Amino acid sequence: MGIVNFFINLLKNPRGAIAGWIAMGVAPTLGFIFLIVFIETGVVFFPFLPGDSLLFAAGCFAAVDATTGKAALPLNLLLPVVWAAPIIGDECNFFIGRFFGTRIIESGKVKAMTPERIDKTQAMIDKWGPLAVFLGRFFPFIRTFMPFISGISGMKWRRFAPFSVLGGLVWSSLFTLLGYFFGGVRFVQEHFELVIVFILLISLAPTVIGLVKAKFGKKKSAGADAEGETA
Repeated sequence: MGIVNFFINLLKNPRGAIAGWIAMGVAPTLGFIFLIVFIETGVVFFPFLPGDSLLFAAGCFAAVDATTGKAALPLNLLLPVVWAAPIIGDECNFFIGRFFGTRIIESGKVKAMTPERIDKTQAMIDKWGPLAVFLGRFFPFIRTFMPFISGISGMKWRRFAPFSVLGGLVWSSLFTLLGYFFGGVRFVQEHFELVIVFILLISLAPTVIGLVKAKFGKKKSAGADAEGETA
């Protein structure tokens, strides 16, 4: 139950979680941030972890506090950590998919890996090729499934890796620096939880829209088939 409560608290309040880590020191905090981002990206069983909001919150702590004149986290140490975590995670997940992917899907143990999400991820790969690896980085759930499905699909690692590295660098830099530059804004500080929810909604919107379109598309297709059979 301890690990479950840890993840629930992290989802509910990433800023509070990081504040608690900082009390233990900079090194443990950077270690926790690396671990969470790595797990979200590199372990297909944890697609629900809040990578976007965690990076934003970490960036806020890297900004200089106006009252103390100091930053709780040094940006020059934070950035290499958030760069490395998604890149290493992607490579691990790719090879998990390559060697164990079929058995994991057939086991049905990854409940979040629904047929709709698998189909959406595979459709992105079919349409965009390795560029889908870069684009998928910006969508929750899909960024966890993309390297996994890429490994299953037989994509060559030398095609996967450059787009994986680029996506990891751009994604982690974007959300960390957004927190760094805007975390000190008074509105953001006073309504931090709302800002985090807004980030989550923006991140999830394309995935939700895609799933809704796919669902209604199937219904329309089934209806058209039924009409054709009746005719």
